[in-house]
Amino acid sequence: MAMPLLLASASPRRKEILTLLDIPFEVCPAVRESAPAGLPPAERVQALARCKAEEVAAAHPNRLVVGADTMVVLDGRALGKPRDEAEAVEMLLSLQGKTHVVMTGVWVCSPGKCGGFVDAAEVTFYPMTREEAAAYAATGEPLDKAGAYAIQGRGMRFIRGIHGDFYTVMGLPGARLARFLAGKE
Repeated sequence: MAMPLLLASASPRRKEILTLLDIPFEVCPAVRESAPAGLPPAERVQALARCKAEEVAAAHPNRLVVGADTMVVLDGRALGKPRDEAEAVEMLLSLQGKTHVVMTGVWVCSPGKCGGFVDAAEVTFYPMTREEAAAYAATGEPLDKAGAYAIQGRGMRFIRGIHGDFYTVMGLPGARLARFLAGKE
């Protein structure tokens, strides 16, 4: 890459993953984030990633731009970021003892072409009590996370297992992105 790519996100997790991949980047967060209502989760997460990337690419047409969005899906229902601690507790309790899917949509815009993919991983939680969920919610960590937990943070205490890419759950499937950028996907 002649110039660092533009990451259409301010996510510290996405920045960490790009750094681990040794991909030079600059942060240029998208302002809007929207997708048509009623889309199935995989299409919605892809549309949100695309919206972010295209917004930044429109302002920087000669740059490589990466947009991403992550969604937690339980029984076909998307769980976004909780509004407050009480909602975080309810989300965590809905996940406890079950397996859910985490999807991360990625959209890449470069001069003259755009494309992307959705990667998914299954995450299984241990059972937990309301008190355990409330104690975790009180740390504040779940409040800016889809599904109300951070697999790479204190939320790891609830993870029984994962089937798929850990980094997809964290917010950016790094290996798949690197392959995509290299034209191998």
